[in-house]
Parts: sequence; C-alpha cells; structure tokens
Amino acid sequence: MNIRSLSIRIDDELRYKLRVAASYEGRSANAQILILIRDFVQKYENEHGPIENPNTQSHL
Repeated sequence: MNIRSLSIRIDDELRYKLRVAASYEGRSANAQILILIRDFVQKYENEHGPIENPNTQSHL
C-alpha cells in the first residue's frame, strides 16, 4: 500500500480544536482526519456503490 501526503489549508483556531478533540480520543490530528475521511468514503459507497480505482489492477 502506497502512503501519500495530502496538504490542507486550515486556520489556527480550527487546527487547535482538531488537535484537542483528537487528543481526547487518544489520536493524533492526522489519525483523526484519516478516520473522518474513511467514514465519509464508506458512507458514500454505502449509498452509491463501490468506487473502483482505475489505477489498481487485479493480478489474477
């Protein structure tokens, strides 16, 4: 699995609040953002069906 970096723009106050809330859950801000993204994608796929990645090929 390739791990890529993604930059976002976020104001200082929201970044601080994210870090506090993530810390409360025992996570880093990065880990919390990944959970939020995964939950969003899962919800989308539950409603609209699987998203196929054309860059991934099955080697059967």
